[in-house]
Amino acid sequence: MFSKILTLAAFFVASAVHAEDRWMSIPAAPAMPEAASSGTSTLNGIEMYHAVYGDDDGTPILMIHGGLAHADIWSAQVADLMTDHKVIVADTRGHGRSTNDGSDYSYDLLAADYLALLDQLNVDKVHLVGWSDGANIGYVLSQTHPERLASHFAHAGNVTLDGIDPNVETNEVFGGYIEMMAADYGAMSPTPEEFDAFLSGVATMWGTSKPGGTEALKSVAVPTLVVQSEFDEAILMEHSVMIADLIPSAELQILENTSHFAAFQAPNEYTAAIRAFIE
Repeated sequence: MFSKILTLAAFFVASAVHAEDRWMSIPAAPAMPEAASSGTSTLNGIEMYHAVYGDDDGTPILMIHGGLAHADIWSAQVADLMTDHKVIVADTRGHGRSTNDGSDYSYDLLAADYLALLDQLNVDKVHLVGWSDGANIGYVLSQTHPERLASHFAHAGNVTLDGIDPNVETNEVFGGYIEMMAADYGAMSPTPEEFDAFLSGVATMWGTSKPGGTEALKSVAVPTLVVQSEFDEAILMEHSVMIADLIPSAELQILENTSHFAAFQAPNEYTAAIRAFIE
């Protein structure tokens, strides 16, 4: 198992003056750079917002955000990666600027939405960067449509409910994230007054069993980097170690001095980790 652990400690040492406690807060993401194209696509009964950055002809990078969030949380990573990659971001069903048609949230449904989006964009295969629910969507795609993924950078995902830290329900940092996303939802959503119902629907999905569970991981052939933050408030370290051990092609990387929100807290190092894996 330890042969699978890939720790790029140098990425996470020289970033903030108070690196030892940067994981205890969530900085705001900067503004998004200018997109090559953006808009909404009608698919699976919803209007799904998406944007494309960069014009490289190689395999694009699809970045899928976590629950309650939206595409713009990837701004720091997009600004860097778009210089030599095509990068696709989107607002998951019901999140950000995308609508929902009243359907219950499930990882199978969200994965189907992203497949439909790739089809509309005429994209056959992507490097998938998934955070939290985005990683869980990636695990579904790895099991059901592996031909669409060149690789999977899977940060803070879980495949069983016992992978969730029960203390997350009272964690102040995670509570602060919910408050941040409530404000963004009010500013971005077509239904700005419905955050409480939205939160309830997503939380219900968080509490349901994940498709495939641990057994399905044993047959995943997509090159996978299982990424775990040292001080993750939501996902247990041992759970990520287990996922990396079960996926034959997987490695494990620990992001030091970061929490569930590493992309906010250490944006340059997070991007460097993505680059090191996919390049």
